[in-house]
Amino acid sequence: MDIFLVIHILAGTIACLCAALAFSSEKGKKFHVIAGRTYFWCMVGIFLTAIPMSIINSNKFLFLIAIFSFYLAFAGMRFAKNRKGIATSMDWIAVSLMILSGLGMWALAIIYFTNDNSQYITLLVFGFIALALGCGDYISHKNKTAIGKGRIARHLTNMMAGTIAIVTAVLVVNVNIEPVWVWWLLPTAVITPIIFYWNKELHRSEKVI
Repeated sequence: MDIFLVIHILAGTIACLCAALAFSSEKGKKFHVIAGRTYFWCMVGIFLTAIPMSIINSNKFLFLIAIFSFYLAFAGMRFAKNRKGIATSMDWIAVSLMILSGLGMWALAIIYFTNDNSQYITLLVFGFIALALGCGDYISHKNKTAIGKGRIARHLTNMMAGTIAIVTAVLVVNVNIEPVWVWWLLPTAVITPIIFYWNKELHRSEKVI
């Protein structure tokens, strides 16, 4: 557990730094690509340590959040690389797991609600996000619409959402203030409008990366 935790924290720290570097650098350039790839592999490290830790501790909440967070980085990376918009088996499996994680969060939210655990609020919101993004990506794969600006929009949305997950993890680990669900949802409330704004600006722009 200690080894997993050390790797988990280290990967999360580097992922935060790389996310900041990627979003502050010019899109499509070499530095942006390197920062994005490093961010993705750090998210792989976070996922591969979160899953065994959640199983060891029988923590269903962490298990679902791990799948949710990793999918965002995975899908963001895939939309960046897949310019033809044709989904592979790996894409279909990933988006299916994302949708299942959203349904799992809602199911766990019901259990938490009946046990007076306020984290059911977090699960309801994250479950909605998982289903919204998962179904959106599923439709993009099915209709092969993830090309041009549509592809960049989905790349941007997933990567930014993945960054929300990282910032959230940093907050909830370092800020111990009740109610806990507020700190789980604060980054989502702050960063989501930025995602909408960037998507709007992207569709206004004539440039496609």
